[in-house]
Amino acid sequence: MSFTFIDLFCGIGGFRQALESVGGTCVFSSDKNKRARETYQANYGEVPAGDITKIEAKDIPPFDILCGGFPCQSYSLAGKQKGIYGDPRGLMIFEIARITEYHKPSVLFLENVDNLARHDGGQTLATIVKLIEDLGYDVHYKILKANDYGCATIRKRIYFVCIRKDLHINFSFPEPIESDVAVEDFLEQYVDEHYYLDLDSVTFYKPDITERVRDTYRMGYIGNIGQGRRVYSIKGYCPTFVCTSRGPAGGTESYFVNGRVRRLTPNECKRIMGFPEDFIFPVAEARAYEQIGNTVAVPVLKAIARQIVATNVFEDVQNKLGQAL
Repeated sequence: MSFTFIDLFCGIGGFRQALESVGGTCVFSSDKNKRARETYQANYGEVPAGDITKIEAKDIPPFDILCGGFPCQSYSLAGKQKGIYGDPRGLMIFEIARITEYHKPSVLFLENVDNLARHDGGQTLATIVKLIEDLGYDVHYKILKANDYGCATIRKRIYFVCIRKDLHINFSFPEPIESDVAVEDFLEQYVDEHYYLDLDSVTFYKPDITERVRDTYRMGYIGNIGQGRRVYSIKGYCPTFVCTSRGPAGGTESYFVNGRVRRLTPNECKRIMGFPEDFIFPVAEARAYEQIGNTVAVPVLKAIARQIVATNVFEDVQNKLGQAL
């Protein structure tokens, strides 16, 4: 069953990867970040529109799904957690509501940091749920971990699937899948010397492991303990990538590979996050890491997208339209 979608706060197109894999066609995309738009254009052949607050809802084509990983800095533990009203980025949920109210799509498919569920004692989440419910949607949300869906990273995020109430569709999130993955599965055979870090600056407090573990396995640290300074085994998962570049290893942390310690390359990061081999970054390396830290785990989105399509929501909509005609 084919359907259309719009890709808001599109970043480098993680939602697009997932929805196109189940038959979706993107009819509109938008992101405020110039470098993200460059990467999006290089991979999908179109330039996303800019600031969504400057775009009239009537100028957006009709669509079936509104998707987006709306800005997380207002809720993230890595940010200042100023919430919906304390940070202009927190207000982007109202842009989603504005476009939803005008177009009345069948489904909203959204993602954010898991801390949103706890922010302000749960009041932020309650506000968002009520906002969407008042627009006429049944709101389903759940915190899922990327490593439960084939990603070698522990990236916990809250996902929303909101379906128009008049469609009377039942929805449930996908169950975790059994997968034996580790960071070592995604490594490049040869990497440039600049990714390696000075081994003399590393303090190891645990030996490496020979058997895989379904968790991160931290072995040591570089200089002082802190973000961007941790050393992990490639026999386990990596912690969630972040868009900041603190410490010598930046947003990827560092890994013990063949007796040396190094950062992950952007290509390795994109593989771990579920992007295809032919996905490219036309931007500076620092920007590529930032974009990876801001993106979504594609395998999780694919699993959820399959569940949405399996409800036959788009088939039901088309049948109702046919009856109306």
